[in-house]
Order: sequence, then structure tokens, then C-alpha cells
Amino acid sequence: MTIATIDSSASQPARASLFYDPVIRGVVFQVLLALFIIYLVYSGVTNAANNLARAGIATGFGFLNNRAGFDIGQSLIPYTANSTYRQAFFVGLTNTIFVAAIGIFFATILGFIVGIARLSKNFLVRKVAEVYVETLRNIPLLLQLLFWYKAVLSALPAPRGSIEMFNSSVFLNNRGLIMPHYLAEAGASIFYASIAIGIAVAVVIARWAKKRQMATGQIFPTIRVALGLIIGVPLVVLFVLGVPFTAEYPELSGFNFSGGTTIRPEFMALLLGLSLYTAAFIAEIVRAGILAVSKGQTEAAFSLGLRPNTTMRLVIIPQALRVIIPPLTSQYLNLTKNSSLAIAVGYPDLVSVFSGTVANQTGQAVEVISITMIVYLTLSLLTSAFMNWFNSRVALVER
Repeated sequence: MTIATIDSSASQPARASLFYDPVIRGVVFQVLLALFIIYLVYSGVTNAANNLARAGIATGFGFLNNRAGFDIGQSLIPYTANSTYRQAFFVGLTNTIFVAAIGIFFATILGFIVGIARLSKNFLVRKVAEVYVETLRNIPLLLQLLFWYKAVLSALPAPRGSIEMFNSSVFLNNRGLIMPHYLAEAGASIFYASIAIGIAVAVVIARWAKKRQMATGQIFPTIRVALGLIIGVPLVVLFVLGVPFTAEYPELSGFNFSGGTTIRPEFMALLLGLSLYTAAFIAEIVRAGILAVSKGQTEAAFSLGLRPNTTMRLVIIPQALRVIIPPLTSQYLNLTKNSSLAIAVGYPDLVSVFSGTVANQTGQAVEVISITMIVYLTLSLLTSAFMNWFNSRVALVER
């Protein structure tokens, strides 16, 4: 009697080589790529460190505590030549944030006005808006900055021939725009508190009005009430307190003015260039967003008896925002990054002060440029995060 034996291995499917397994192959290639990138970074850092050592240049961030030894023309925080490089960095940072924030504010307002004007039925208004957009967005920003600084602001008269405005309390010359400076006295804190309270109450009323409109359909005059709370109430408080501010008017002394507050021409040129240039792109974004809204929405609003302005404000613009906000965020980021061109007109922004003067004095370009890049990356991410939050707040929710 013979016993038949069965080869168990013959019944199992042949196992493929691990090299042909797509999962394992993918992991291997990714590990190899990661090792290659780590090697490149390590080689770059080591090579830079060796070159700096051979050149006798110190490394590290200890230089931030050394004395800067140079003056800065415009500073929003206390700073002197005896301040440290760290303080010089914060001066450049605050100047960059300041001009970027104001530029975004004006560019947004002007961009929305021009964008809506491009769709106007009035031929002259539509063509003026079109010429503005086609002209400014096709001229390089650097040329526009030089135009405002060299051809416009530098061509203004000297202080003795200043252009006088508002009953000779404001002066415009080639040194800048010189305005009165108001010094706070006792009671000014009450005025500031009235503004803060007005803003807080206006926010609460706006939320209540929105819920009320969603529930009943009744529209509350939120904007007029908010303006009354934020502007009207503080003005009443101001006069009740007897205007607790002392005005320091500028006076011509020798070849220049003394006293008052001066807005330097470098800042004015940069702000004009950034605002007007970016507004041209925002105008096209607004126009595209409005055209993206179905024409039936306008016709439906008109059939309900809404006026054109009300239709634009309550029907068209809210629906267009979902199209406008993503590219609008990109323009805000561009404006912030384009502010680095301030070095062309001498405005002391982060690049001019930190990546320029500080890097030249210390020779630690690697550390200085790295910090500057991280700052711009952080500003861009914060701006993007805020706009994404705002987009989620205004996005239409289907019910």
C-alpha cells in the first residue's frame, strides 16, 4: 500500500518579490528621498558654517543684543542709536506691518469702488475705471513708487513755500505732510473708553439684527446705528468733556517746521504706490465676482421692488464675496510682500533696516535673511488664516 503525499507548497500562489510590492516600493523611495534632502541640508549648513569660519564671521544670534549705532528715520516704537539690533528689528517689523495694514485698507476701499464703477451704465464712469485699471496694473510697481517719490513728492515746494491747508494748520512740502499733534489731558481716557464701548455695542447690535432679520425678514438700519455709536457718541462725549486735548500746531522755524506730526514723503510714496497698484487688481476681482452672480438674482430683487443700490448691497455683493475673497486674500499677501520695495524710496521697513543695514554691519547675512524670511512667511500665514476665517463667516449656508 502506497501513501500519496501532497506538496502543500504547490497549492500556494507564488509570492512576488518585495521589489514589486507598490507599498513597500513607495516607502523605500520616500525614505531615500528624505535621506537625500537631509544630506543636502546638512551639506549646505556645514558648507556655510565652514565658509563663515574661514572668513572670520561669527555665527549665532548673539549679535541681536549688540548696540546698533545707527538712526532710523521713522519709528513707531522708542528707538535711538544706542538701541540694540533686536530693537532695530522690531522697528522694521512694525513699520512693515503699519504700511501693509493701511495699504490693505485703502486698496480694498478703492478696489471695490473701481470694480463696481467698471460695471456702471454711465459711459464716462465705466471708461474712467477701465483706464485706471488698465494703466496701473500694467506699469511695474517699482516705477510707480519712483514716480510718486521722485516726480510728485520730491517736486513739492520747500518748507518756506509749503502748501497750506485747513486754515494754515496743515502744511504739505517736500519734507512731508505736517499736521497738528494732539496731546491727551485728563478725561481723554473717557473719550477712548466711549469709542471702545461704541464698537462693542455696535457688534452686539449687528449680531442681534442679523438674527432678527433671519427670523422675521425685517431689516434693521445696522450701519447707521453703528456709525452713531462709534462716531456720534464719542463726539458728544468729547464736547461734554470740553475737548480734553491740547493741539500742538507746527511752526516754521528756520528752514523747517517744528512741532506737530510729520508724515514723511517716503511713507506717502510707498502707501500711494501699494494702494493704487493693488486696487487695480482688486477692482478686477470685484468685477469678476459680481459678474459670477446669476443675472436672475438681480431680476428677482428688482421684481421685489428693491432699488439698484439696495440690490447691489444686500443681494449681489454678499453672493459675490464667496468668489471674491480667495483671490482677494492673494492680493493682500502680494501687497505685504511688495512692501519690501520700500528700500527703493528709503522707507525704513524690515528689509531696509534689518536685511540691509543690520546685515551689512554685522556680516551675519545667513541669520538676518533667515529671520526676515520667517517673518514674511508668518505674516502671510496669519493673513491667510484670518481671511479663511472671514470667508467661513460670510459664506452662504444652504438650508
